[in-house]
Amino acid sequence: MEERKYLATWKRYIPVIRLHLKRSLTEDQQFKLNITDFESAGDRGKSAYTFNIALENGKPTNNISGSAVARDLYEAMKEDEAIKSFLQNRSVKISVGKAFILSIKTTHVSSFK
Repeated sequence: MEERKYLATWKRYIPVIRLHLKRSLTEDQQFKLNITDFESAGDRGKSAYTFNIALENGKPTNNISGSAVARDLYEAMKEDEAIKSFLQNRSVKISVGKAFILSIKTTHVSSFK
């Protein structure tokens, strides 16, 4: 299995993701990804790019190991200091569906957990 083939693609999206993460504090965010960016990196077919990542304090709470696309997004986000800082004390759900729209929903994590 080829590792990190989507990492460079996600790194190009990091500035946009950073902006939408900040905006997700007030309302859920969505933006369309360019499918050809991902098709040139991998050969998964349209539906195989779908995934969900649930993050608590910057750590995934669901299993993303089966999705190279999700794993590489998480890796790209971990390398960005502004995103790492943003994710602290927050619960964030990121998903990509068949329409190739990335959705971000953010809530605050209780300090009593």
